[in-house]
Amino acid sequence: MRPFARLLLCSVILAGGSLAQASEAALESLMRDYTAFTREQDPVRAAERGDRLAATRWPDNSPATIARRAKTLESLGARLAAADIDSLSGAEALERDWLRWRVSVQREGIGFDAERINFVSGDGFYTVADYAALNTSPQSTAEAEAWITRLRAIPAFYRAETANLRRGTDTSFTQPRMTVERAIADLEERAGRPAEASPLLAPLKKLPAGMPPAARERLLAAGTDAIRIAVLPAERELLAFLKRDYLPRARPGIGASTLPRGAAWYRYLVRMHTTTSMTPEQIHSLGESEVKRIRAAMDAVIAETGFKGDFPAFLALARSDKRFYTDATDWGEKAAEVAKRADGLLPRFFGLLPRLPYGVVPIPTGLENSSAGYLAGSPERGIAGSVVYKPWLAEKLPTFGIAAWVLHEGAPGHHLQIALAQEREGAREYRRNDDITAFVEGWGLYSEKLGEDMGIYRDPWERFGRLSLEMWRACRLVMDTGMHAMGWSRERAGACLRENSALADAEIDFELDRYIAWPGQALAYKVGEQTILRLRREAEAELGDRFDIRAFHDTVLGSGALPLVLLEQRVRAWISAQKS
Repeated sequence: MRPFARLLLCSVILAGGSLAQASEAALESLMRDYTAFTREQDPVRAAERGDRLAATRWPDNSPATIARRAKTLESLGARLAAADIDSLSGAEALERDWLRWRVSVQREGIGFDAERINFVSGDGFYTVADYAALNTSPQSTAEAEAWITRLRAIPAFYRAETANLRRGTDTSFTQPRMTVERAIADLEERAGRPAEASPLLAPLKKLPAGMPPAARERLLAAGTDAIRIAVLPAERELLAFLKRDYLPRARPGIGASTLPRGAAWYRYLVRMHTTTSMTPEQIHSLGESEVKRIRAAMDAVIAETGFKGDFPAFLALARSDKRFYTDATDWGEKAAEVAKRADGLLPRFFGLLPRLPYGVVPIPTGLENSSAGYLAGSPERGIAGSVVYKPWLAEKLPTFGIAAWVLHEGAPGHHLQIALAQEREGAREYRRNDDITAFVEGWGLYSEKLGEDMGIYRDPWERFGRLSLEMWRACRLVMDTGMHAMGWSRERAGACLRENSALADAEIDFELDRYIAWPGQALAYKVGEQTILRLRREAEAELGDRFDIRAFHDTVLGSGALPLVLLEQRVRAWISAQKS
């Protein structure tokens, strides 16, 4: 090569390298700023990751903060559009596309001012501290005092959120009466509990054994005083507001479409939770087809049991036969046995496994009415994950549904997926803890079906139990869209589960209240599961004998929670790489 040509080639290579470095630097700057933004917006998770300043704060959703949030997101969106980052590839392209998606979704959501509705059925801003207590484990006097400072800050937190609720009543953007009544019942229980029995004292009851006894006693006494002087009065004040001011103005209808701009808000929630462009009508149609398909599968499994009656008679048997019901302690032990059995099979289906363990335990005090089934642990704080069951409900649930439920909430479901994401070295903290509903819950539902491949289900009854839980998620598509987009009554929506699943009446009522209070969230399970199943079938067809189930699962989970369109891109890139 002539000297001039060699010099020209070197210049081109250097220019290309500098352009690539500039693109990487631009993305790095955006990710760094978004990390700071998420830390400010979510001090609970920031504290779990060791942020000392965040450990004394609660989330701030005041109008002034929301306005600043909107400006920050607008700036990030503009920078994402202007930055020369389109040429990035591989993992960097994935992070770019994830950030574009997330910022876009958040910007659109702010326009609905949904902070006016800040509680759902069984959960709300008044349970935020309960969740924080679970993953707060002070290792020093300073950390314990930070928790006490946080307890003293609860009244201001409640006042700001109550102002949001008042803005909701002033603009007719409220929860339905039944949801408010459940919140009132929860708060009556909380406000009536002695300070000494508060679950918020848990962090101060597990101080290091090496701390001097006098210091431990002083900190526990200070925390108890904070609950008595600050927390309990704040709960009573909130309770009085809900009874006096909010309940009389609760919306009469149950559907989101009965709210101002409710139809547009619901369409946004559908897109946000499913991470797709599907409309409520398309999702409703998918639900109807899935209900029909699952019913056919149920009929085949019922035939295996030897039962000779019709489907309603089989459901009546499943809901009443005493051999399928037990007390809460035995129910929990059966769940723990399934979890341990599943753990032993995981290496055959996954190459990547988390270090963090998990246990099966009763749901913690203060969260008894939450819809939570899995509570994430904290690798940073040395806290295991927890699959949690409700003792009051367990006695009403058939034992043949335990296996599928454990696979969803534990491993290979939520625990495995979430713990792997938490342990991703080098990943941004907002990606390690992301909770994209369609991915997280879609994976959980896929895990129930994976139990068939794993050999977890030991008889037709347990396989029917899995199908009953899958029917539950299919009915959600019909029920949620029916109530929020099509004007269905609560009774009409509940018929789908009563006529097609073995869920107990108490659980059906609980779930109905959840869908009414939390529009759109329940749609993500089936949509996510269907996407993962479709990608697996695509990979099996494309790769044939070269398909490796362990590598497929590692690919799905290896980059943390993703919008479904990005998951599709990642899996198809893996398929192409395997073929070549």
